[in-house]
Amino acid sequence: MAWFKKDKKPKAVRDERARSVVPEGLWIRCDGCREIVYSKELEKNLRICPKCGHHFRIDAPLRIALLLDSDRPQELFARVAPADPLEFVDTKRYADRLRAYQQALGVRDAVIVVEGELERRPVVLAVMDYRFMGGSMGSVVGEKITRAAEHALERRRPLLIVSASGGARMQEGVLSLMQMAKISAALGRLRAARLPYLSILTDPTTGGVTASFAMLGDLNIAEPGALIGFAGPRVIEQTIRQSLPEGFQRSEFLLEHGFLDLVVPRTELKETLARCLSHLA
Repeated sequence: MAWFKKDKKPKAVRDERARSVVPEGLWIRCDGCREIVYSKELEKNLRICPKCGHHFRIDAPLRIALLLDSDRPQELFARVAPADPLEFVDTKRYADRLRAYQQALGVRDAVIVVEGELERRPVVLAVMDYRFMGGSMGSVVGEKITRAAEHALERRRPLLIVSASGGARMQEGVLSLMQMAKISAALGRLRAARLPYLSILTDPTTGGVTASFAMLGDLNIAEPGALIGFAGPRVIEQTIRQSLPEGFQRSEFLLEHGFLDLVVPRTELKETLARCLSHLA
C-alpha cells in the first residue's frame, strides 16, 4: 500500500519552494525588443521600455494624470451611459457585455472627458480607453466627444482628444457610424471659431476613429510606434495582393508620408502640447 502513498516533502522544503515562486506580473516581456522588463521599473518610466523605447499602452486615468496639472480634474458628462437599442446578440448579449466591462473597469464607456489645465492653460480633454471593448466608438463615445467640442466652444478653450480605438462599435450598427459625421460637424464649428483642436493618436488608432476625428486636428500628433490606419495590414495585403513596406501604418511611416505633423515620445508629450497650444492660440 506504500506504493500508492505520496512521499510528503519536509515542511522546510515546501516553504522554500513557496518562497521561490515569482509573483505574477512582476516581470513583463517587451513587445518591441522581446526582453524581460521589471514591472516597477516600467511604471516609473511611464510604461516605456527602458531598453528599446517601446511605448506600452496605458489606460485613460493614467493618461489624464500625465497630461493635466491637477490629479483630480473635473469630469464632464459622466452620467452619459450606453443603451442597447438594437438588442444585439453575438456570442453574448450586448447589454451583458457592457455590464461586465462597466463592473470590471469602473467606467461607463470607452471615453472620459475632463476639464482642467495643461501647463496652466485651461483645456477640455477627451481620452479614449482601449480596455473598454477595444476603445470602440459607440453612441456614448460619439455623444461625449461631441459634447466636449461644444463645451470647448462655449468656454472658448482648446480641445484635445487622445485616441486609442479599434474603430466603430459593431454592436450598435449604423448608430455607431453616425458618430463619425456628428463629431466631425462639431469639430467644424470649433474650427470656424478659430479654437485649437489637437489630436493625439496612440496605439492603436484604427477604423472609423481614424477616418473621422482622429485625423481632423489642427495638429495630428502620435506616440512612437503607434499602429494608425483604417483597415489592418493583413486585410490590405489580402486585398491588393502585395507585400506591405516595413513599418507600414506605424506612426513614423505616416509622419514620413505626410499623414502626421509630429511623433512625440510620451515623456515629452505634455511639454510639446503646451508649446503647440501657445502657438495656435
